[in-house]
Amino acid sequence: MSDEGGRARSYLLNLEEKQIGLPGGLLRKAGAQEPKSWIQKVLEQIVGSPGLRLTPSEVVPVTVLAVQRYLLECDHRNELPKSPNYCYDVTITDGVYQEKCYLDTSLNSLVRQNILKVGIKMRISRVSCLYNEEGLGQGILCIDSVHCGEVLDDISVEIPFRNREQQKKPERPLRSQRGHYLALWNNEDPYGDIWLTNKQPEDYDFKHLKVISLSNLEMTWSRRNYFPALLVRILYKSKLRYYGKPHKKETEPYQSFLEIADRSGTVTAIMWNDLCPQWYKSLRTGLVLLLQAYSVKKSHPYRMQPPPVNPNIKIISSMEINLNIQDPPTNIIIIPEYQVKPEWGLPKLNHRFITRQELEDKPRNYICDVIGILSFVGRVQRSKKRENHEDFWSYRWIHITDGTSEQPFIVELFSTSQPEIFENIYPMAYFMCTQLRVVRNNNVVPRLLYLTTTDESRVFLAGQRGQPYPYESKVKNFIRWVKTKTDSEKLKNAVIGGYYPYPPVPSTFSKYSRSSKVDSLVTSMNEVKKVVEDLQYREQKRIAIRGIITAIKYIPHSYTNKSTSALVTPPSISQPSASQAAPGQSHSEEINGNQHEGDSLGMSQSFQTTSTTLSPSKKKRILQAPCGKLIAVPQREASSQTNGDTLDTVGMVPCQRSANADTTGNIRFIKDRWESQLLKEKRPCLKDHLKYSYVHPESIPRKFILEHKKFLTQQYNSQPAKYIPLEGRPPKLQEFKSARSLGHFEVTILGLNHEIAIDVAFLPMFCPEDVQTSQVDTLLTCMNYSCVYPPATPVNAQSLSPRALAGDIIKAAAELDRVHIIGILDICNLGNNKVEVCLQKIYSPKKIP
Repeated sequence: MSDEGGRARSYLLNLEEKQIGLPGGLLRKAGAQEPKSWIQKVLEQIVGSPGLRLTPSEVVPVTVLAVQRYLLECDHRNELPKSPNYCYDVTITDGVYQEKCYLDTSLNSLVRQNILKVGIKMRISRVSCLYNEEGLGQGILCIDSVHCGEVLDDISVEIPFRNREQQKKPERPLRSQRGHYLALWNNEDPYGDIWLTNKQPEDYDFKHLKVISLSNLEMTWSRRNYFPALLVRILYKSKLRYYGKPHKKETEPYQSFLEIADRSGTVTAIMWNDLCPQWYKSLRTGLVLLLQAYSVKKSHPYRMQPPPVNPNIKIISSMEINLNIQDPPTNIIIIPEYQVKPEWGLPKLNHRFITRQELEDKPRNYICDVIGILSFVGRVQRSKKRENHEDFWSYRWIHITDGTSEQPFIVELFSTSQPEIFENIYPMAYFMCTQLRVVRNNNVVPRLLYLTTTDESRVFLAGQRGQPYPYESKVKNFIRWVKTKTDSEKLKNAVIGGYYPYPPVPSTFSKYSRSSKVDSLVTSMNEVKKVVEDLQYREQKRIAIRGIITAIKYIPHSYTNKSTSALVTPPSISQPSASQAAPGQSHSEEINGNQHEGDSLGMSQSFQTTSTTLSPSKKKRILQAPCGKLIAVPQREASSQTNGDTLDTVGMVPCQRSANADTTGNIRFIKDRWESQLLKEKRPCLKDHLKYSYVHPESIPRKFILEHKKFLTQQYNSQPAKYIPLEGRPPKLQEFKSARSLGHFEVTILGLNHEIAIDVAFLPMFCPEDVQTSQVDTLLTCMNYSCVYPPATPVNAQSLSPRALAGDIIKAAAELDRVHIIGILDICNLGNNKVEVCLQKIYSPKKIP
């Protein structure tokens, strides 16, 4: 045994024998019978192993209870990393003890891909021990090699920590003496027990208080050594900004901007560092504050202040107020509203509520507030702030309906540092959002019109006490309207989650080129696989590829048929294609090519469809644009000719016997796929065939069921940092009825060099309501106008079959045989080796300048 290992073992045994409460002491009592613990056994073995590393002879599965992220401090101050170096602490349990372990940075990708996550069974095959040589505590157990298993159904969290230091509050990272834990998937959300919420208004005696106005302070601050108190109201509050760097010394490197005002003007106040955990969650817009012992500095030249609530209030942009925990220690007091005197002249909040009807006339970049009922809540997604960095924005798409228009507000809702609301919104909830910016472009097809959040945006669930908006006229009008709606009416159009392709891709490639922010407009087929592998959990990226559509296959939507009618409606179409992977099949199996070619493009199945009673010459195809506006597209004469092989799918024509169609009475049987001769010739010579066409259950938008609100909300949120015990036996996501009836398509695109092919999914955003009166003119038209959950109407027995629509789409794709196209792909990493690549748009040569 080495001298280092001997000293460490002696030190550990000495602590265990004394049991005097030193750091690292065990939670068991001296002399008590210790349960058999794999964690304890490994720790005893590792202190005597060479190099403090160990490959356990017995590998016992442990359960992951927490995965927590933090910024690793820089050990060498002269070597500054190019980007923040985040690391992870993983809390495990063997059923006897809990232990917080440090995850070796070589395994970080397992967390970033959401493979190593809470609630799974995990086998640790190699460990090491790391000591803090500047402290007196025990060594840290490090995880160096793991195998991640399946998610467990039932996990006990009532298990003690082996090391009493790890249960202390507030929680601190293992390898940081002054750090704290960050939210797992972004840096904006406050996370952990350092964030206080108990600051309350205090009665204050104003007799001997000396107050200065903001306008007077602006004129005299540079000549003052002492600043009198400020009596102000909060007009706006920004989301948190984390600016931590490995070489910075700040304990809590946060800042938040407050726009504060008195009767003489409005100015920016910046809350810094440790003051943010103490005060951020307690402060809200509308509160009156007394600020003492602050500092004043020249304002940042590039800081854009939000518009004033009152145009008569002066904007003071030459200075900024700095609030710190020290230098000097700022004193903040919340003044009760009943103590606020009219003679102070503090401005009132002035909301800019608009209705959905009024949105049509608002200009680009207009700032507004909205209130309504949530009709659609999309899944949480992430996008990188900068390439080659680990910082992400978290966002989701939502629809808000206010009764003034048939169309909803479409809102791109970024995290506003309010995770308690952002992660718990659901359809049917009354929702308000402030400081939204209008995004519009009337010069593209389809017309672009939606709202996006700003740094000052705040979200509320309408009905919360203490909010300053109930007396606004538009809020009262909304409340009157919503009282006229029954719960069943609200529930009928409620949709949650799923793949949501928004904003839509421009109609021409030149417009797409101008709107694209990437360095390379087109990604080569050789690079697609690397792009997919580099994506992190819930990250979504849009790329363009060049190729030839060589195959397309229709996959009807299917879901579990439960006896409970509240969850699902029995499917009325035939069984899905054999190429659909079983729910338990992993995406990695598809990538490795274990899915047989015969399953993907083998003999086609026959299916039934009722013949239409509408005359093709009179029929119009009604499609819905992403902005929600109905567009009538003239009927095109059906063509039975293609540019290549004979099309397998017959068009909407009177039933007749042929090699491709069989009839029995009024029933017509047709095929649901097409494959070009080119693919048949080139398949044996392909260098690679990438398979990313499997559509996972969480990519299907579901009809919302209020009784299962908690389960559905969790399914479409990001993975939590700590395990949340389940309540009872939860249902499966597949048991909930889809909000889309058309199913999806597997599309094969062959690279121009005929070396690589890629299978992608195409998900037309059709609802049952569209099937009643709609057909698809061409594949290009279908992609130009994707519907956005229109109001529901009953579907009668004469409705067109989804398979009939599918036949038109397959026919349109086949007409592009041997034609070079540019395809726009949406790539999303759903975590745990689940990746989807969805075809969002096709540019044919007619569309390419």
